[in-house]
Amino acid sequence: MPLATAEQYAAMLDAAASGGFAFAGVNVSSSLTLNAALRGFADAGADGIVQVSTGGGAFLSGASRNDMVAGARALAAFAEVVAENCPVLVALHTDHCPPDKLDDFLRPLLAESLARRQRGEQPLFHSQMFDGSTLPLEQNLELASVLLDQCARADVVLEIECGVVGGEEDGMRTDGLPERLYTTTEDLLRVVEVLGSGEHRRYLLAATFGNVHGVYQPGNVKLRPKVLADGQKALAAASPGARFRYVFHGGSGSDPAEIREAVSYGVVKMNIDSDTQYAFTRAVAGHMFVEYDGVLKIDAGVGRKQAYDPRAWGRGAEAAMAARVAQACEQLGSAGRSLLR
Repeated sequence: MPLATAEQYAAMLDAAASGGFAFAGVNVSSSLTLNAALRGFADAGADGIVQVSTGGGAFLSGASRNDMVAGARALAAFAEVVAENCPVLVALHTDHCPPDKLDDFLRPLLAESLARRQRGEQPLFHSQMFDGSTLPLEQNLELASVLLDQCARADVVLEIECGVVGGEEDGMRTDGLPERLYTTTEDLLRVVEVLGSGEHRRYLLAATFGNVHGVYQPGNVKLRPKVLADGQKALAAASPGARFRYVFHGGSGSDPAEIREAVSYGVVKMNIDSDTQYAFTRAVAGHMFVEYDGVLKIDAGVGRKQAYDPRAWGRGAEAAMAARVAQACEQLGSAGRSLLR
């Protein structure tokens, strides 16, 4: 099946919102990790979302070029080809674009999507994230409102962040802001005042409830999913029938029960990166340890081509990451629920 259309992506989000499940948003930075994500979705029978960050885009373009837009465009083009035989729907998303990179990442890609739509083609990416969480809320929402209008014209869903996700993402750390790790109900209602409740302009909201990027020792992360429930109750009181479509950032390392609770409060997408990175690299490390005398030319030997061929360790890495993606789909309730089934 080719990549999801803009209309199918909207239907995916509607199905998750009404069905009480969420999609895995899997960050990738190479053709290998992209194929692993696709394989994981297919194995789980789940529709899913593949994501590329600014750093991932830069890496994809080649270390000597370091062009985040070129890398993101290359990923989208490659995904369009390799997803053709995927038995589930797959959408493309750009992750975490801070304000200082809007002109270098989000806006050029969004402009290309708009041009494609004007030619009767599908957008380059189905959704894009503006991360204005480092800004004062009013400035964050002012920029988001302009971007939301532009996204709507291109049939692209905008994702925004209200509050701050802790930890590190693409080299940006947000430690030292504990009070902002939990989005307030007042801030959530202000989002609706400025952006609406999605009735005319679709958007996803990454509200924060103590979640962090990366994986930490048990007890160091204190999630409060009730923050999401309180926001839904306040919105329903102010605008009957309206509901937020939340995104759970920093899903790696989370307790399955807390994932289920967050999903029950309206999470329709959970980002996963650190866990899939580890699964991929752990398989590579295992290969290197077991096949050390083949991947290295020891004592003037020649090694074994079958061991150091990147396809040898790449297959195992793909399989390991795919298994972690499929596990995430199970935890989120999207396994076996593709719109194509």
